[in-house]
Amino acid sequence: MSRIEADSPVLAKRQPKADRDAVSHNLNGQKLGRKGRVTRERILAATVELINESSDTPISLSAVARKAGLGMTSLYVYFSDLSELLIAVLDPVMHEAGEPGGYFNLITNYWPDDQLEGSCRAFVQSYFEFWEKHSRLLHLRNSMADQYDQKLMLARVRSAQPVIALFRKQLAAPGTHSDQVGGDMASVLMTGIERAVTVATDHVSPALFEPELGPRNTNVVEPLSRLMYLAVRDCRQASAA
Repeated sequence: MSRIEADSPVLAKRQPKADRDAVSHNLNGQKLGRKGRVTRERILAATVELINESSDTPISLSAVARKAGLGMTSLYVYFSDLSELLIAVLDPVMHEAGEPGGYFNLITNYWPDDQLEGSCRAFVQSYFEFWEKHSRLLHLRNSMADQYDQKLMLARVRSAQPVIALFRKQLAAPGTHSDQVGGDMASVLMTGIERAVTVATDHVSPALFEPELGPRNTNVVEPLSRLMYLAVRDCRQASAA
């Protein structure tokens, strides 16, 4: 199978320069020594613990500082706001998608027609498992993005862009290029898959509406896999015509 490259390097193994600088320097521009790196990692670990705890208390910088055993002044040396802190926590999580078996890794090779159905299912299954594993963090990102947090809105879009670019290449028949219809389909397909998986892996909201509306549908892998297969098959046929 040939390897196809995304239009965006967001999930590349190599960190962008801005990310490397954020890890190597504090917000005062001072290079982090061993103690500074340890403190930064302590802040990140405290954030992850708070996110994963079964608690209805909203996460905040003050809660992170208490968890990490730091004062707010010390925390602000490393992160200017909660959005920046969450993006730092998200960075290694998003890189998991590019590891063997990760959903991004699975879509980088062009899927032959005779393996298309199984490839679609493997992608959706991996994407679902990724969301299930990191449910609280990813839902927190989306919740804040839905409240127009600009930094997290951009983080969400940037995480989807390379996948949409690879979807678009999968939608084209071998030796052809996806047209505008294929591009629109790639965007809608990714949006639909993310939305369905987001609802299915939400472990907080159901407690609010299930007593009145009944249990939600969490069996989304098979339907999404089928929809993805049909979309890719039909677009390939159209682009080859």
